[in-house]
Amino acid sequence: MATLNITPAAAEQIQHVLTERGEGLGLRVSVKPSGCSGYSYVLDFADDTAADDISFEDHGARVFVAPDALEMLDGSEVDYVNEGLNRYFRFNNPNVTDECGCGESFTV
Repeated sequence: MATLNITPAAAEQIQHVLTERGEGLGLRVSVKPSGCSGYSYVLDFADDTAADDISFEDHGARVFVAPDALEMLDGSEVDYVNEGLNRYFRFNNPNVTDECGCGESFTV
């Protein structure tokens, strides 16, 4: 069975953004061909669910993944980090074999 973990920091941020929006079920994560290394993460709000969505829940927050992205994301951890002035969701993905220098794309 596939796994995807959500850190407490990521869960807090997901809940915060959904509360500010006033709607939404969680975060939708997918991947698309992009960048110099092959793929990039795509983040969006999940305002509804598709019949084939796979849902993961941790610390009161939900992340939805389409089946075609599940193999690349299996075993990943979704985190939310503050580094200086930058705040962003970071993926600790054990399937990644290489990343581009700027961190925008990855290879599996």
